[in-house]
Parts: sequence; structure tokens; C-alpha cells
Amino acid sequence: MSGTKFRRILLKLSGEALMGDGDASLDPATLARVASDIKQAVDLGIQICIVVGGGNIFRGAMGSVDIGIDRATADYMGMMATVMNALAVQGALEKVGIPARVQSAIPMVPVCESFARRKAVAHLEGGKVVIFAAGTGNPFFTTDTAAALRAREMECDALCKATKVDGVYDSDPAKNPAAIRIPELTHGEALARELKVMDAAAFAVCREGRMPILVFSLKTPGGLAEVVQGNGIYTLVKGD
Repeated sequence: MSGTKFRRILLKLSGEALMGDGDASLDPATLARVASDIKQAVDLGIQICIVVGGGNIFRGAMGSVDIGIDRATADYMGMMATVMNALAVQGALEKVGIPARVQSAIPMVPVCESFARRKAVAHLEGGKVVIFAAGTGNPFFTTDTAAALRAREMECDALCKATKVDGVYDSDPAKNPAAIRIPELTHGEALARELKVMDAAAFAVCREGRMPILVFSLKTPGGLAEVVQGNGIYTLVKGD
């Protein structure tokens, strides 16, 4: 692990990130690039677990309004979408020679393993990447919250959140070209400035556990390997 800052990390991938720039739910080229980026970090000796979202396929909060079904059912549908994405990421990792296991918070044994913390730890220590699917297994909780929960359960050294931008900004860079990236701040400062690093529940879990959050761009090739070595462009949100 020479040169790396962390022994074990959790990588949060949004479902939308797997779409690339097209309209398809899953873009093969993007999946391949993400797998390559993860492999670079694994090759540094870092243990990696992943939580993947499902917004590229179905998003519970919006789906309940669009379809007219109750929110809990819509959230369960969103959880199924995360399983589809997790299996896709697993396949992409295996194509580049990285063994991976999917563990779902909702049991579906013919498809993947059920979440079991001790087994997940054993997988990581055995050199496998573990992909956590189906969020927390409960409606009304986002995959950001699942990422924060799993990061603490797995005793990760950091939660690395891959986004469309290269860090946390003082305002929305998509709306304000003059927005300024913030290299480093504390959990308390992020709350005081109302910066949307993660949703409130997820952020509370990280803050209470003093879990560092590293926000970086998924679009930067090799970005994850750079971040875990303390290089590249990212924002560090650290304990107060």
C-alpha cells in the first residue's frame, strides 16, 4: 500500500454515472472505464467496497409521483434497480480480472449473496471487491445513506463519493460558472454553509462517526487511484 492514504474505502457510485453521456440506462464504455479506475485502486493494495445507486433505471421518490404508486413500493422498485447496476459493475470488474461479489440488503440468493458483514469483510481481506446492493433494504432511505451506513459497518477509512463534478462548490457549478471549489472543510462547516455533500441522514451518519468524505469526479480517468493517494482534484470533508 505504499503511497496510499487508506487501507479500506467505500466507493459511492450513482446510477446516473453509469449512463455516460447517452440516454441508455447502462453505457458499456462507461462501465469499462469505471471498472478500470477501480482496478487501478485495487492494484495499489486498497480494499474496496461499493454502494451503487439506481437512478439511471428507476428512482423511488420521483417514480411514486410519476406512476402514482405509494412511496414505499416505489422505493423497493428503486432498490431492485440498484441490484441490476451492481450486477453490471460486478461483470465489468470481472472482465478486467478483479473478483467481485454482490451482497443485497434484500435477500435474492439465486442472484447474489445476502448482506452479511463478516462475510463481506472476509471477501475484502481475500482480495475481492464487494458491491452492496438494494440500499439499506428499507424504503425512505437513499443510497447515500446506505453508503454512509456500510462505510461505518465495514470500518472503512473513508467514503469516496464519485460525482459529476470534481468536489464540493460554494454554489451549484452547473448554474454558476463563477462557483468556487472548496478543497477541504469539516462536517460542521458543510452543515453551517448548507452545502449539499450528501442527504441529511447520510451526512449525520458520517459526522457522528467522523467518517472522512472525499468528493471527486468520476469523469477523470484514474481519478479514484489519484484520490486515495492524496493526489488529484477533490474535496475532503473531515471530522470537526
